[in-house]
Amino acid sequence: MNNKSKYTQLIKTEAKRLGFLSCGISKAEFLEEEAPRLEKWLNNNMHGQMQYMENHFDKRLDPTKLVEGSKSVVSLLLNYFPSEEQSKDSFRISKYAYGNDYHFVIKDKLKSLLHFIQDEIGEVGGRAFVDSAPVLDKAWAAKSGLGWIGKHSNLLSQQVGSFYFIAELIIDLDLEYDMVTTDHCGTCTACIDACPTEAITEPYVVDGSKCISYFTIELKENIPSEFKGKMDDWMFGCDVCQDVCPWNRFSKSHKEPLFNPHPELLSMSKKDWEEITEVTFQKVFKKSAVKRTKFSGLKRNINFLKE
Repeated sequence: MNNKSKYTQLIKTEAKRLGFLSCGISKAEFLEEEAPRLEKWLNNNMHGQMQYMENHFDKRLDPTKLVEGSKSVVSLLLNYFPSEEQSKDSFRISKYAYGNDYHFVIKDKLKSLLHFIQDEIGEVGGRAFVDSAPVLDKAWAAKSGLGWIGKHSNLLSQQVGSFYFIAELIIDLDLEYDMVTTDHCGTCTACIDACPTEAITEPYVVDGSKCISYFTIELKENIPSEFKGKMDDWMFGCDVCQDVCPWNRFSKSHKEPLFNPHPELLSMSKKDWEEITEVTFQKVFKKSAVKRTKFSGLKRNINFLKE
């Protein structure tokens, strides 16, 4: 066994031990296919007010510009599918935000993995990324054979569907690269048909500026009135396109205690949400990603749903 395959095995075994669902590896190089797609998406203003999407265009497409001398992108998936969900007659938040903010949970695991690599293999330089730098997570995960990009533009796998976080280590170590997997969406259009705001404008293209997640999290001003009655009771994020996807019948609940919801979250009714105080907000979402929208943002969303 040469060093390349030995190191690759070591990394994948440790990733599993740390609780990652799967680990795939691809060569750190310019994402040729993604470049024109990203450019077109930005030119059509499908990023709405997410101005940050326009920044660092080159870095988004070329990891060697993010991490000097990088050779490999190690992509990792972490399951967040909950064992229990909010009741259907409540205002809802996206499943990924039930527990502690994933940025911190995953960052710790990634740092452990990087330290393990450095301890076992020697001087390896690299950086950990969780959705916070200009890295096209889904493109790298697909390139690393962890799944294909579905018609709803999320990463999909035949084994576990799409309810997981994607993160990566970009390192200056040569490894064995995985094969790309094939697309298994076939003729299915469940996600396109179900999207309450018709944000999936064509297969594989999502107009971010029409997405419920964008309205409830990213948009700082008022939600456009034309979307009244189309928000499907979502007050933070939206899971509709994933909930209807046939591949998600294979989702299994996560085993990460930090992703378990605050007990009150699952029992709150619409009335409770309408009357939520800042104190309850801080208690229920103490360490949650929902804090991103702030109390005022969540109130705005609830009021919009109520009208």
